[in-house]
Amino acid sequence: MLDNMPRGTICIEDLEIGMIRHLRKEVTNRDIEMFAEVSTDRNPVHLDDDYAMATIFEGRIAHGMLTAGLISAVIGEQLPGHGTIYLGQTLKFLAPVRPGDVVLAEVEVMAIDYGKRRVTLDTRCLVNGKPVLKGEATVLAPTKKFD
Repeated sequence: MLDNMPRGTICIEDLEIGMIRHLRKEVTNRDIEMFAEVSTDRNPVHLDDDYAMATIFEGRIAHGMLTAGLISAVIGEQLPGHGTIYLGQTLKFLAPVRPGDVVLAEVEVMAIDYGKRRVTLDTRCLVNGKPVLKGEATVLAPTKKFD
């Protein structure tokens, strides 16, 4: 048994279909600027108001992967939590996220393979109740037992 399992981590043995965890985060101009710096994605649709106004978005938008990163935060911090290993993720971007939007990132357990410690998660992000991202993640969940 792992005695030092971080609080909030849900081991494979304790996961159940339908479990949901979430976080809410306001996406700020600073978040977008920092993401551009770290990722080196300086597309002006994210950083330049004048440029972005002339696009189909009619204004600046956050990087899609910044929004997707909120899903990663829920998986890595809450469900299953610390010790989780990402195996795969599909993403479909449905609508833009703009500076000042509050994103609700949700993760729901859809399937569990206890023998392989694999968990399939429904992943989604919403702004004002409207889906802006959806997808599915496969992860290797932490266990209480040593192999």
